[in-house]
Amino acid sequence: MEKIAIHTESIQLDQLLKWAGIIESGGQVRPMLEEKLILVNGNIETAKRRRLFPGDTVEILEMGCWQVAREETGVQ
Repeated sequence: MEKIAIHTESIQLDQLLKWAGIIESGGQVRPMLEEKLILVNGNIETAKRRRLFPGDTVEILEMGCWQVAREETGVQ
């Protein structure tokens, strides 16, 4: 499972997939949701703007699985 680091407390599902280069545009998410290809934390997802937090997992059937992670800033 690949980790995707985010700079914020949360990120929307469509934004995460686009930002990570998994999809090219946010419009690609809707058909994938309708076909029940996207799972968040093991559950079929239906909301393209679902808020994701560090520790959440996103799986796209037959494509891969990713985990949202908080980017370490290195500031102490």
